[in-house]
Amino acid sequence: MDNRWDAVVVGARVAGATTALLLARAGLRVLCIDRARHGSDTLSTHALMRAGTLQLQRWGLLDAVLAAGTPAVRHTIFHYGRDDVPVSIRPAAGVDALYAPRRTILDAAIANAAVEAGATVRFGTTVTGLLRDPDGRVAGVATRTRNGAARAERAALVIGADGRGSLVAQAIGAPIEMSGQASSAFLYGYWTGLDVTGYEWFYQPGISAGAIPTNDGLTCVFVGTTEARAAVLVSGGGTGGAFRQLAGRTPIAARVAGAGRVGGLRYARGRPGYLRRSWGPGWALVGDAGYWKDPLSTHGITDALCDAELLARAVLSAPEPGPDQLDALAGYQSIRDELGRPMLRVTDRIASHDWDLIEVRRLLMELASAMTEKLERIGTVPAADEVVNIR
Repeated sequence: MDNRWDAVVVGARVAGATTALLLARAGLRVLCIDRARHGSDTLSTHALMRAGTLQLQRWGLLDAVLAAGTPAVRHTIFHYGRDDVPVSIRPAAGVDALYAPRRTILDAAIANAAVEAGATVRFGTTVTGLLRDPDGRVAGVATRTRNGAARAERAALVIGADGRGSLVAQAIGAPIEMSGQASSAFLYGYWTGLDVTGYEWFYQPGISAGAIPTNDGLTCVFVGTTEARAAVLVSGGGTGGAFRQLAGRTPIAARVAGAGRVGGLRYARGRPGYLRRSWGPGWALVGDAGYWKDPLSTHGITDALCDAELLARAVLSAPEPGPDQLDALAGYQSIRDELGRPMLRVTDRIASHDWDLIEVRRLLMELASAMTEKLERIGTVPAADEVVNIR
């Protein structure tokens, strides 16, 4: 079967589903494809920062997050060794609290909204390759469902939102234009009955940790260090032993010991951050496919939401293939990189875990400044779905 779309989005998680939602609300015929099942879980820090919360509110999606019982976060505590620095989340830019929804809730809410806006969203469908015109321009995707049915989906634009291992980026050969050097490794799990009132971040030389309250009365607790150190600890004591050794260097250990763990511990290896070339004839990249940074930034979901809006606005300004669309896509990447480069640089330094407590405070202040700049830029950009329908 051969279909024709204005845009095919590969990936239906935060970046992909949001892009599909915004394009569909403006009247484009959009197909969004994901090989996972609807509402499945994925590796995530959960935490939304102010710009991300603002985006969900502007698009009418925050209500679904609240309806799922996601707790409001109005306090953050930074623990530098034995020194605790509390910070209140003050109302600003229309946001008076932060949230850390489970991805089973957030991803499903955005995908559902995309369907309500008129997008076609297909789960359990794998993209097996790209279609190209005789001149080499990307012209769609080849797909296969779990029951083996193959389809050709032709499109004016293919958007890769398929994560760090993006098939779209690999098929195109999208070059990495800026790369970090460091990456963290994490062990994390979920606890009930943990005494937290908001986000808590812990820093010791060579170790980082966090406690993030999420849905169903659970708190996600992670510990992080260098990949090399984590590998040695896991090899010697398994995930449980490695978690206990790392957490034992921080104040979170005593609280975890008095709480109940729900489910097992997970071990996540990182990779250095990067900015990829994210546009070309008939294609674009968004989310982790084009821009990845270490999870210690806790800004991945927020960046995915913001970058999806930047890309959607670019596409809506020039929805038809041609020089105008290429200029618009280049402009999207220019803004993304302008806002992303400072955050990538400082996150790469934090991910090295090669800092003392004085330096990490300075690095986190630089990270907060980069976050504020993105909030100010996004706050002045009209929401993509405010564009008058072009169909």
